[in-house]
Amino acid sequence: MPKCTKVKKKICPNVDFYSGFVYSMLNIPRELYTPIFAISRIAGWSAHRIEEIVAGGRIYRPAYKNVCDVRDYVPIEKRIK
Repeated sequence: MPKCTKVKKKICPNVDFYSGFVYSMLNIPRELYTPIFAISRIAGWSAHRIEEIVAGGRIYRPAYKNVCDVRDYVPIEKRIK
């Protein structure tokens, strides 16, 4: 997993960031990059839509269990920048 660079706003690339490089190494034309991206997502998009229809308009997500310590709220103007 790549590490984020040391910038003010950390944005780590996901696997799609590297897809263009892989496609280029496979000599796939650039015009096909977007269609390949969309095709690879159709199963997930379809599953979400089916789940939404079956569940009465909801898409369920796994339960989230917070493992952090409880902290007091600090107003944004008093936070360290």
